[in-house]
Parts: sequence; C-alpha cells; structure tokens
Amino acid sequence: MSTHAKRERLLLADLLESAGPEAPTLCENWTTRDLAAHLVVRERRADAAGGLLVKPLAGRLRRVQAEFAAKPYGELIHLIRTGPPRLSPFALKPVDEASNTVEFYVHAEDVRRARPEWTPREVDPVFADALWTRIERMARVLGRTSPVGLVLRRPDGRTAVAHRGTPVVTVVGEPGELTMFAFGRQEAADVQLDGDKEAVDRLLAAKLGI
Repeated sequence: MSTHAKRERLLLADLLESAGPEAPTLCENWTTRDLAAHLVVRERRADAAGGLLVKPLAGRLRRVQAEFAAKPYGELIHLIRTGPPRLSPFALKPVDEASNTVEFYVHAEDVRRARPEWTPREVDPVFADALWTRIERMARVLGRTSPVGLVLRRPDGRTAVAHRGTPVVTVVGEPGELTMFAFGRQEAADVQLDGDKEAVDRLLAAKLGI
C-alpha cells in the first residue's frame, strides 16, 4: 500500500519537473532548483543537513546545497523521485512517513501556490486526518514564535493550542490549510482568522514554523 509520504514525494517531483528549474516557490527567495537541491541534500547528505537545525553547521549546508543546485535539474528530480539511499534512515518506511509526509506536502504546495492561478487543493479525509495528527503533535513548536495566542481549529471543532497568550487569534481551516499556516505560509493559506485586527496583523507578519 502506498504511504502518504510516497504519494506526496511523487507529486512533488512531478510538480518540480513541470514547473522547470527557475520557477518561484513560497520558500523565501528559492527557485524550484533551490528547493530541489534542498530536498536531495536533506535525504542524502546527513553530514550537511544538520545545518538545518544547528547554526554552526549552516555554512556547510549552504555550500553543499549550492553544489547540488549546480547539478542538472533532471538529475535532482530523479533523486527526489527515487528516494534516499538504501542505508539512509529515510529509507525506513516509519521514518519516511513520520519525517516526510508534512515536508513533502508543504513543499508541493510551495510550488503550486507560487503560481498566481492556484486554488486550494482537495485533500481526502484520511490524509487530512494524518496531517492533523502531525499538526497536533507539533503545534507548540510551530507556534512558539507567535506574538499572540494562537489556536488552530478544524471546521468540525477539533482544536490545537499552538501558543498560549493574549490576545488570542483562532485560525480556522481544513488540516492542509492549517498546516500551511503553521509552517509559516500564512498569506497563502485558505483560512479564517478570528481575533482583533491588530493581533491578526501581528500574527500574519510573524515567522512561524520550524
């Protein structure tokens, strides 16, 4: 049975391929080539990928990622599509599912939503629940830099507190849209914001996510 992570991997690879190497993304100033290089380094160069979380290693990460970005774009797409080496932790199905489901979903939407004609993606209920489970577990980490109290709420009323404080802004949306919002793509998320205007403005300008 295909996992969520595997399905999102293939979708992301297809989106990157069809967009071409110089298309914009929602990842700051990254092009699709930069994003593709990031994905490959994350799975295949553990010696450099630590720079994603450890600041002293960030310089090495930038150098290695630049080296991969210089490779033929088709090669990068192939490496993403075929997945990590056999001995990589990411090659283990439980690790792949836990680490890549949200990663690939968000980056696929980074490519889709950088286009002016994008529309919200329809997410099936099982995948929506999988995204919600991860958001519930990660909410406090994703919302730790929020300048206001932050509550994430599904239309059915299920709620996750991402940051305690006042005033409070409640973000209401489907799990996929809440995922995009919580990962710092506030302006590109199809959600409703319930709170006073100043608090909402501060939240929209904040840098959320990991």
